[in-house]
Amino acid sequence: MLKFSLSRNKRNTSKKNENRPRKRQPEVSRILGSTPGGKPNASRSAAKKSFWADWDWSRARINLVVIGFCLLWGGLWCRAWYLQMIMGPRLADRANRQHTATELVTGRRGMIFDRNGQVLARSVEARSVYAKPREIQDFLSMANTLGPILGLEPQKLYDELSKTSRRFVWLRRKVDDYTAEAVRRANIPGIGLSKEYDRVYPFKHLAGQLLGFVGLDDKGLEGIERSLDSRLGSLPTRQVVQRDATGRRFYLHEEGRSEPRGEDITLTIDVQMQFIAEEAVARAARDFDAKWSGALVVDVPSGDILAWAQYPFFNPNNYRESSPVVYRNRLAADALEPGSTFKPFIMAAALEEKKITTTTPIDCENGRWETKKFTIRDTSRQGVLPAHKVLRYSSNIGMAKIGLELGAPTTYRYLRALGFGEHAVVPVADSRGILRIPRDWSDVDVMSAAFGQSVSVTGLQMAQAYLTLLNGGVYKPLRLLREDSNVEERHPRIFREAVVEQVRKMMRDVVEEKDGTGKRARIEGVEVAGKTGTAQKADRRAGSYGNKRLASFVGFLPADDPRYLIVVLVDEPTKNQYGGVVAAPVFREIAARSITYSGAIVPVADVEETAEKKTDRRRGLKLSLPEAPYLAEAVVTPARHAGDGMRLPGHRSRASTKVPDVRGKSLRNAVELFARAGVVPELKGSGNKVVKQSPPAGSDWAEEGKNVRYILWLSEK
Repeated sequence: MLKFSLSRNKRNTSKKNENRPRKRQPEVSRILGSTPGGKPNASRSAAKKSFWADWDWSRARINLVVIGFCLLWGGLWCRAWYLQMIMGPRLADRANRQHTATELVTGRRGMIFDRNGQVLARSVEARSVYAKPREIQDFLSMANTLGPILGLEPQKLYDELSKTSRRFVWLRRKVDDYTAEAVRRANIPGIGLSKEYDRVYPFKHLAGQLLGFVGLDDKGLEGIERSLDSRLGSLPTRQVVQRDATGRRFYLHEEGRSEPRGEDITLTIDVQMQFIAEEAVARAARDFDAKWSGALVVDVPSGDILAWAQYPFFNPNNYRESSPVVYRNRLAADALEPGSTFKPFIMAAALEEKKITTTTPIDCENGRWETKKFTIRDTSRQGVLPAHKVLRYSSNIGMAKIGLELGAPTTYRYLRALGFGEHAVVPVADSRGILRIPRDWSDVDVMSAAFGQSVSVTGLQMAQAYLTLLNGGVYKPLRLLREDSNVEERHPRIFREAVVEQVRKMMRDVVEEKDGTGKRARIEGVEVAGKTGTAQKADRRAGSYGNKRLASFVGFLPADDPRYLIVVLVDEPTKNQYGGVVAAPVFREIAARSITYSGAIVPVADVEETAEKKTDRRRGLKLSLPEAPYLAEAVVTPARHAGDGMRLPGHRSRASTKVPDVRGKSLRNAVELFARAGVVPELKGSGNKVVKQSPPAGSDWAEEGKNVRYILWLSEK
């Protein structure tokens, strides 16, 4: 029953479904290309394949590329706009900080010339080696390569640069051209060359203590280089500096603006007379085994200092090899008791104050005078002398009595007016000396000051005081610089002309009379006046005067109309200590050769021709030069003009018999090669390399007396 019932229900259900209306089915099979059973429709599949086969693939690819480029181009423009407009100011500021900076540039230092235009000091380009440790890639390789080139120990160089935290380190300043070229060829990362200026003194030790020297930073440290550093050194200016990829510098000058440069200085020094004086003082120091010697030569009419000589010599080119004792400018910096060369000033003051006359009798106590626990001795025994003979015999006792008559306040006033106790007007570092105020003077001080003790003066102060005495008693300042201004300043009169004439005659008797102490200063054919000096030097340890002496002589010629004033100092001579023996011959040598060189005195032959009309011994000159074979030619050679080829004085220590070929060489090497031959060439153009020379290489050196110009043309390339 159950089975029958189920079958019947099934049949009934089937009938119901058949009787119902059918719903419309979507034509899925047609769209999908298949039959209702799910099988592909062959005709529609073929149509699909035909569509893709007919597609223009080349055009599609071109369109895709164009679209891609447009998107990329648009992106770049957007990026450029962003960097230019949004990030531009900040990036530009960063770039300027990295590649551009301002630095303080000093430029080339000014030159120093003598009165005839010869170069005494000049600056030439040099190279310095530096390191940037942060840019060094291989410290070990760098040290092994660079150490031998610079003469440094590789291990020390490695330790110094590898362990430092500094960004910039100087390795060697102002190296020679060979070393600089070797460093350049090594091409070591982090190692570079910097342009600087090196100071060169063509005449080597000539006037070395006067000129002084400059340090590594081109700053004057001694002498004229220091005292006139503000003029010789260029004013610091700020310039824009850029560096290329290798770290080398180049400058962006403003239009019409040149590189800063110091002012040139022209001294009153004459190179030839300077060499004459140096040769004479050197001979004296060696012959008498002295500590040092020096001389000043002054042109009386103008007050120009023509020579400033000092021995031992000092070569400023090698200042590191000398001690301060050698390069100390003693003629200006050392204050010593002058001794008897001080007596003419006290004599002139006493005559000016009318305390004495030239005929006033003075008792010289037979060479020994004891007063107030103070004993004064003379080198010769003299009794009563007229005042005008006190200087001739250089009596300390006679001068002490004249000093007592004059008194401390008056003595101090005259000495101060002459320039003692004050700095000189000459632009050098000098000492003021010791000149105490009158209230600190006792009678003993007054007496000792009258013959050159109890006061300390410099050689420069002595030259200044004597120049006033020779200028008719009117103060006349010394000159070391040849300034353009010719304006004459009014200076006070210290002594009357009559007094000055009387003192000059006394000093003439010191040299020209047979019993004068300065007879070794005589020059045949011309009258000479002067005063010898032998000063005791104080022993600081003993607290009294010791056995050491300062021998000196101050003289001028001609005696009646002074042209040259010469001050000679020889400190601590051992073989003989008297100024008349040690210093007077030095004066004679300098004076005789100077007047021959300058032609200031009429030769004796000219006087003999006019002997019948007029006989004047003082205008004649019969001169026998001292033995100086390598200076004989230089002494009689006239001074050359600034434009002439400049020669070293004296002998020419030639390296060869021909003019060297210096084309392509650096300026420093070229000047050194010519200097070995005794020639300082004339330079034209600017730069550090010689591109042309005249006369040509291989030519014979010009004979003495011929005016041949040696010219070097320079270029930066």
